[in-house]
Amino acid sequence: MRKIVVIGSLNMDIVALAPRLPAAGETLMGTAFFTTPGGKGANQAYAAAKLGGEVAMLGRVGADDYGRQMRSNLKAVGCDVSATRSVEGASGVGVICVAQSGENSIVVVPGANLHYAATDLAADQSQLSSAGYVLLQLEIPLPTVVAAAQAARHAAATVILDPAPARASLPAELLQAVDILTPNEVEASQLAGGSAGTLDREAALSIATQLRARGPTSVIIKMGAQGCLLAQAEQTTWIAAPSVEVADTTAAGDVFNGALAVACAEGAALADA
Repeated sequence: MRKIVVIGSLNMDIVALAPRLPAAGETLMGTAFFTTPGGKGANQAYAAAKLGGEVAMLGRVGADDYGRQMRSNLKAVGCDVSATRSVEGASGVGVICVAQSGENSIVVVPGANLHYAATDLAADQSQLSSAGYVLLQLEIPLPTVVAAAQAARHAAATVILDPAPARASLPAELLQAVDILTPNEVEASQLAGGSAGTLDREAALSIATQLRARGPTSVIIKMGAQGCLLAQAEQTTWIAAPSVEVADTTAAGDVFNGALAVACAEGAALADA
């Protein structure tokens, strides 16, 4: 199995459960509250390690209890956290409301994640040089993501970018360093210059074609209950989602990317992964 390196965010999720999501200006009585380690980077690393991958997490946490808990959480599933370093100040947090329907709303306060600069990657070069797959997201400074993608490409690793949280645009030099781009419907729509919303197959295929033209070898649009669209140079594949009862959609896309990387690292073809 080839090594998976995740470069990205670590946040402590502060979660409130409620009958539904509150409207603007509304105070809503919740049913439960808890904290749990999260962040898009750490979620992907945790999922990949729990699925048996050889995984290293590169990122920054605060010199606080949250930071220590997040490092310990990853270590518990066998993830290498030697390059997950502590900095002065608070760790990142994600404030999440989860409705009974499984829908959620999230506010992220980056904290220590903003202290992982592009120049810090030099200290982690040994991790990148041994990587087969590098997973990236957009919850750390964008210049760091660009530099990480370029360094990973230089090291001949496969770069998988989850362009989340959604942005209206990404630098050309980032997209040109990406092998597999994995937006959900909202992220795909915004990157293509449209408004957020559910996509039908025709719209998803059009957007995937536009995004592939900007650099990525493959584009996977994650479409919830519709499954996903895999667009490659030689073919387009529609992959159905299994029918399940929705419990909580938090981190679903992160788990998808972690599992995708493990399957690829085990040698599976991309459509099978």
